[in-house]
Amino acid sequence: MKRQLVLENGESFIGEGFGSDSEINGEVVFNTGMTGYQEVLTDPSYYGQIVTLTYPLIGNYGINRSDNESGRPRISGLIVKEVSKTPSHWQKDKTLSDWLAEYGVPAIEGIDTRRLTKIIREHGTLRGRIVSAEAEAAKVAEELRNWPLPTDQISHVSTNSAYVTPGSGPRIVLVDFGAKQGILRECIRRGCDVVIVPYRTTASDILKLHPDGILLSNGPGDPKDVPEAVRMVGEILGKIPLFGVCLGHQLFALASGANTVKMRFGHRGVNHPVRDLHTGKFMITSQNHGFTVEEESLKDTELEITHLAINDGTIEGLRHKRYPAFSVQFHPEASPGPDDSQGLFDDFLKMVNEYKKEGVRLA
Repeated sequence: MKRQLVLENGESFIGEGFGSDSEINGEVVFNTGMTGYQEVLTDPSYYGQIVTLTYPLIGNYGINRSDNESGRPRISGLIVKEVSKTPSHWQKDKTLSDWLAEYGVPAIEGIDTRRLTKIIREHGTLRGRIVSAEAEAAKVAEELRNWPLPTDQISHVSTNSAYVTPGSGPRIVLVDFGAKQGILRECIRRGCDVVIVPYRTTASDILKLHPDGILLSNGPGDPKDVPEAVRMVGEILGKIPLFGVCLGHQLFALASGANTVKMRFGHRGVNHPVRDLHTGKFMITSQNHGFTVEEESLKDTELEITHLAINDGTIEGLRHKRYPAFSVQFHPEASPGPDDSQGLFDDFLKMVNEYKKEGVRLA
């Protein structure tokens, strides 16, 4: 069945539909990863977005029960050059198309994904809609230009109630803004006693859990859309060791007096080089974000830059000069992607244990 992708600037692409036959709006973005499509599509940070995968063949190992980063696909729609009709892998449960159809996610194949990616790189992320091939593109484009991007994405992907993954190690409160399973997995691997709480949990309620450390997760959207979370982080700083990842990094920056801005087309892929300014070493990282911390805004804060992106010089890591708190813009749990930066979880726990030894933890 022929389907059409229409962009708000009037560009349109005709291809073959797969997955669900529904119509959907979303912010059209691209991811440059060559593999790991299941982890990408279940990453809550993509909520509300139509994801273009630049690798030309997608779905060749199907869908399994091991690689999900959340319980279901979180994307609004999917765009690929070619989808595999006959996937082959010993863990495969179903095809990509059947899986997307099960969850009502529309997809389109057979379009020029290279041309689409170039358009996004030139114009920035664009509103888009997957519709029938017969739809009038000019009318759809006009509707898209008047369609406001959502601001409540986190409410759709955060847990509704707190739950515990017990362990014998330090108690870590993981604030769930749309946390990937990989973050929880890395904490469990290190024996942490993890309490996962909703994104609207207040600082006072978090402190009542007697945490040894606070972990701010990744998540979708603009960090300025959750001022209550910024307020919570500000009230936690200096009381409990804190580690922020991706959206958590941006919230940490805002709570410390810095500013965040939207990027032209963001960083989405598994091969982004980052330099550690302390060691001088380079690491290859997995990234998925459309906002960044504005470097100019750091001047009047107590934050120092710890990591920089090699490709465009944007900020990839911050540390507080007085408080036990640091953050990174990339994904140290690397799902999918390399494991160069997984040691950051060890750095966090080292900071937690040192802080406990000093006897100044808030009881």
